[in-house]
Amino acid sequence: MNLEKVVFAFFIVFAATLNFGFFVGDIERAELHNVYELFAAIVVNMIATVLKFGDRTQIGAVHLSTSLVADIQLIAAAVTWAVAVHVTGTGMTPEITASVVSLSGGALLANIISVVILIVETVMMRR
Repeated sequence: MNLEKVVFAFFIVFAATLNFGFFVGDIERAELHNVYELFAAIVVNMIATVLKFGDRTQIGAVHLSTSLVADIQLIAAAVTWAVAVHVTGTGMTPEITASVVSLSGGALLANIISVVILIVETVMMRR
């Protein structure tokens, strides 16, 4: 068993599950979407992105691009949340909450694509 591949797969799947945990719930109810879970999803996604930098294959490039998409969308969700709460002072209205959750949904799709690529890559490996 290759420890590097285990760690790589762990962070890809962990990023997807954290993002899913944040995403699930009524899209307009802010109390169902925890800010700390969003933060954890961002941190784990960034770790997964860093782990993808060394691969110079075409599949590695797709892994990196999906991870960058997820990072950008999760950071945009966090910025939207922070601006609504700390800059404008409007708080988490249903519209703002829907925007934050929708952005995390886009990141979730990118994470799912990354997990599917990981599974396909694993199935295609020869011993």
